[in-house]
Amino acid sequence: MDLPDDTRAGLLANVAPGDNSPALSVSELSGALKKTVESAFGHVRVRGEISGFKRHSSGHCYFSLKDENACMDAVIWRTSAAVLAFRPEDGAEVVATGKLTTYPGRSKYQIVIDRLELAGEGALLALLEKRRKALAAEGLFAPERKRPLPYLPRVIGVVTSPTGAVIRDILHRLADRCPTHVILWPVPVQGEGAAAKVAAAIRAFPDVDPRPDLLIVARGGGSVEDLWAFNEEEVVRAAADSPIPLISAVGHETDTTLIDHAADRRAPTPTAAAEMAVPVRADLFAQLGHLQHRAQECLSRRIERTRERFELTVCRWPEPQAIFAPALQRVDELGERLPRSLSARAGSARADLNLVAGRLRRDLIDQRIARLSEKLGAAWKMAELAHPERPLTKGYVRVTARDGTTLTHAADARAAQLLTLRFGDGSVDAAVDGAGAPRPVERKPRRTYIAPQPGLFDPAED
Repeated sequence: MDLPDDTRAGLLANVAPGDNSPALSVSELSGALKKTVESAFGHVRVRGEISGFKRHSSGHCYFSLKDENACMDAVIWRTSAAVLAFRPEDGAEVVATGKLTTYPGRSKYQIVIDRLELAGEGALLALLEKRRKALAAEGLFAPERKRPLPYLPRVIGVVTSPTGAVIRDILHRLADRCPTHVILWPVPVQGEGAAAKVAAAIRAFPDVDPRPDLLIVARGGGSVEDLWAFNEEEVVRAAADSPIPLISAVGHETDTTLIDHAADRRAPTPTAAAEMAVPVRADLFAQLGHLQHRAQECLSRRIERTRERFELTVCRWPEPQAIFAPALQRVDELGERLPRSLSARAGSARADLNLVAGRLRRDLIDQRIARLSEKLGAAWKMAELAHPERPLTKGYVRVTARDGTTLTHAADARAAQLLTLRFGDGSVDAAVDGAGAPRPVERKPRRTYIAPQPGLFDPAED
């Protein structure tokens, strides 16, 4: 490019011979600045309030640390975020340990956090109160969500450490009061990852066989920091959503955690939780004995009152003689009247017989019998003439089918094929036009012709 002759000095960047300050690129300067910051601030601890916390889908966490006068970007990489002792929230005052670095892409500096802690017990309690209010607003601590505990659970699930004194205290107390089946789900009760394992145990117990009738989440006493796992949101939600009634026995009587509000019942100590879980077996036996005694007493009093009522009723009844005396008197009167009535009736019948005896003559009866005998003989002769077997004695034959049906037409005989010829003294099987040979049948003797029957009434001899 051609330049005018009056070009002033300084318009173009010239590198003079021996110049020890050459121009750097932006990347070179950013890299140098990054090395300087990281070397000077390789390990720092910063106290501030969390603002704009966001967990990326990759697992990294991004937020800002601020105080009254300044603000600083912060990042927690996924590997460090997985081992945090608590879940960061906006407004929590924390102490962050890490190193300062720069982000050349935006000309910003930020702190890469390796460890994040709450800034003292006051900050911890403030975060706890904030979380309590948020969960209470969702209704997780509502009294109507609480369920009654089973009176005598057959199986009890316990979520606690397998090596501490808590599980031994629970088992010993259960054995003293009422031995029952206990299923232990071992979990760490403090430290990194304890909250996730406690929540997983609570959610997994409904699928255990045999399924527990009651759950106990227990831990010994400790500081607020030691009990913090039971203040985590995932543990509280798992306890609130548990389909099995749950007793929270975390810490001593003065210790309070958020799981105590979400559980169906809070026990001041793990031993007290065992006492809430089951009744005293000896007391049950004593109560049963007392109820048995009361039942026997009630039954005895009932029997006694019934006996008294029966005796009072019997006393009010009239004498049996007074009840049955009229009936007995009536029977006696009838017994006396019966012979006289029979005698009177017999006398009346005898008188009636004497009135008609004179009109009863033997010759009239004989004449009547003779006329009836003549009529009977005439009827018998008519019956002999009409008898169907009478023609058979004169050489006639009655043709029937094998089933006994009488055939009066030749067409019927040809259709039947197999016939039976009935004579006066028996029957013979026959076939029409060469049909199958007749089957031998059992010959039944025919009844002979009945001779004329004499009159039923012969004239009586004088």
